[in-house]
This record gives sequence, C-alpha cells and structure tokens, in this order.
Amino acid sequence: MFNALNAEDAPQPPKVLTTPLEIAANLRLLLDSHDPLIITFHERTQRFQSFLIEVDRDSNSIALDEMVPRDGERFLTNGEAYRVEGFHDGVRIAWESVDALTIDDGHHRCYRGKLPTEVVYHQRRNAFRAALKLASLVNVEVAGDKLPAPIGGKLLDISATGCKLRFEGDISERLQLGQVYDRFMAALPFGKMTAPVELRYLHYEERINITFAGIRFHNMSGLVQRQVERFVYQLQREARRFDKDDDF
Repeated sequence: MFNALNAEDAPQPPKVLTTPLEIAANLRLLLDSHDPLIITFHERTQRFQSFLIEVDRDSNSIALDEMVPRDGERFLTNGEAYRVEGFHDGVRIAWESVDALTIDDGHHRCYRGKLPTEVVYHQRRNAFRAALKLASLVNVEVAGDKLPAPIGGKLLDISATGCKLRFEGDISERLQLGQVYDRFMAALPFGKMTAPVELRYLHYEERINITFAGIRFHNMSGLVQRQVERFVYQLQREARRFDKDDDF
C-alpha cells in the first residue's frame, strides 16, 4: 500500500552542520540549483523571497539576491534578526542570523554577510516528490477570496506536502508569498482535488516568459490527502516502470 513507509522512507531527524566546509557545500547546492529562499524576520509574519548568488569558502562569506518584495530591506537596515530557509530535493536547509547583512548597491544589488556558523539540514524522505511527464501535465487553478480572478496553470511535480506549478507569463504581482489561498484545484486523472494552499516561493523567468510557484498544502482533509497520496504513488510506480524499461 502507498501509505506504508519502510525504515528507509521514514523522515530523518534534523542535523546541525557546524563546520565551514559542510556549511559551504550545502549552501552551494542551493546556489547551483537556483533554489528559492524564504526570509522571515522574528516577530513579523511577512515572508520575503531571495536566492543565494555567492558562496565564498575562502572568505567565509555569502551574498543573497535582492529581496522580493524589496521593502524587507528596512528590517535588515534596522538590524532585525532573521531566518533563511530553502529546500533542495526534499532537504530543508535553514539558518538564523548571527551577523547583520549589509546592502551592496554595486553592479547588482545584493546583501552580503558572513557564512552561517550553524545550518540545519533536514532530510524529509517521506515527502517523495514525483515529477510529471511534459506531455501529461495536469491543469491547475489557484483561486479564492484573496484573488480577484482565478489563475490557471500546470502541475510540474507533487509530493504529500506540496507541489510545484508553472504559469504562462509574469503573474508575480498577482500572488503574495506566505499567503494562504483557499481554493487550489488540480484535475487529477481520477477526479478533481480541491484544497487550501500556502504560497512558499515564486519566481518569474523572463527568458522563457514563465512564472514558477511552489505551494504547500494547508489543512488538507483526509479525503484530499488520500487523493494526493494515490496520485504520488501512481507517478512513482510509472517512474519505476520507465526506469526498468531503460535497462533493456
């Protein structure tokens, strides 16, 4: 059954990385994959998005891209404590501020600071992320009271906890990071699923005129949870069959 988890698939306890070598190596994973980061400030609910654009082991320094929305900079200049969180292939990589970030307004506006002294590395193996084939992407729609009109797109991959979406054009001004949208709909092969979702990251790729979004399921019902698990299991089974065919 797809609900059963063996020992290898069970969630692993978080590790705390403390050596500069380990920390730099894991931050480079986020850098090289252009994985979005969520920045939050203590005692504030608003979320901001950024990306790592530099990890320098020799100088023990990092640089983060300009925050979206940019008004988060005033919290940096106030010296407020912050937390940074990213996900790479199901692994949560997060750290908290020790030293303030400084704004570099040179050729490319960014924020520079020291390499973190501690990074939390959390492998969540039970949230298997299944990718859809390009020819069989599922239609999705994000709607609710927080949107004047529904936004339609495509489902790129899905796990038990969330999924990645693709939208044509630049819709980054229409959605807000950290916002919960109460009607996310996906046309799964065996029926439509509807659930509230939280927007975790948003990135417009100008070169291909596509916006990518990452959402996390929010207070799912048991019925929807079973629908998602069934679909993830189906994709996982298809991927295994495809891999087996490649062996011949």
